[in-house]
Amino acid sequence: MNQPVVPQSSLGYFRWAFIVTALGLVLGAVLGWQTTGTIGGMATVFFICTVLAVLEISLSFDNAIVNANKLKEMTPVWQKRFLTWGIIIAVFGMRIVFPLAIVAIAARIGPWDALVLAAREPEEYARIMNDAHLPIAAFGGTFLMMVGLSYFFDHEKKIHWFRGLEKVMARSATIRGIEIAFVLALMLVFSWLIGGEEASVFVHCAIYGLLTFLAVEVVGELLDASQQTMSAAAKGGLGAFIYLEVLDASFSFDGVIGAFALTQNLFVIAIGLGIGAMYVRSMTIMLVEKGTLAEYRYLEHGAFYAILILSVIMYAQTLMHIPEVITGLGGAALIGLSLWSSIRHNMRERVEEHGAEREELHA
Repeated sequence: MNQPVVPQSSLGYFRWAFIVTALGLVLGAVLGWQTTGTIGGMATVFFICTVLAVLEISLSFDNAIVNANKLKEMTPVWQKRFLTWGIIIAVFGMRIVFPLAIVAIAARIGPWDALVLAAREPEEYARIMNDAHLPIAAFGGTFLMMVGLSYFFDHEKKIHWFRGLEKVMARSATIRGIEIAFVLALMLVFSWLIGGEEASVFVHCAIYGLLTFLAVEVVGELLDASQQTMSAAAKGGLGAFIYLEVLDASFSFDGVIGAFALTQNLFVIAIGLGIGAMYVRSMTIMLVEKGTLAEYRYLEHGAFYAILILSVIMYAQTLMHIPEVITGLGGAALIGLSLWSSIRHNMRERVEEHGAEREELHA
């Protein structure tokens, strides 16, 4: 039987994040010294690593909240595995292996040749990554759009932030496949706007994103819902773990591509974004153990609205350049607004409770 989790102090949740930050920044400074041989170059790489970490954190508030929404269903054992194994997958898988795989596929070279290209010809490496932005945006945008729509198109959803809109979406959830139809329609609109051969690439990659979401959902249900074939520790864990890793990958696409605007060094990008990813995971655990999502009832809504906006922005980026600052500020603004609405709701409830207590005393 699992022991109840005792929440620790807020700073305690970020202990490993602080350690990784110190190690990462030292490694970044050493890398800067080795590549430039100057104090100025070392300071520049140190600064870029710091900026990338802050960028990753600012872009991932919604990721942490959505992760917490799923993570609260997992056992403490799998929560710890998400923070340990998951961070290894997030840093090495998405920040190093994923860009190398993209370059290897796009340039039709081997993984080792892609690594050599990243080390010796970072400009060419960055060019190939930027050229691959359209299929990445189509895949990631579609996956995230399905994540966001699946939250709102749920007939069992009872708490609504924007009541008029969300009640309609919840009622419409009884129509089988309505969110898939919406995504397919938007996909066709953007493919028409893109036009030419790129439209075909966009549609194919968007379809793969849709199929990936559906496959992860099916696999997750099979792994987590079968009590007869799963142990107590694994039940409610492995499927959710896979879902969270794919979700993190979709969130990471835009950040990895955008990081090349600051530096073309793959290893500096991995250090900076890896530090940020550690904070996101620590923040996720804190939200779960402190019950923050239950305390602030609209916080999840803000995060899922931010996901929907991010998915549309990723689609729009296939037509025009949209700075990452806009993406980050938009998501942060929605989450801030949902937090403010939650606080106002809690204050109204307290006032009503005090009023009811006074009426009982006078009765």
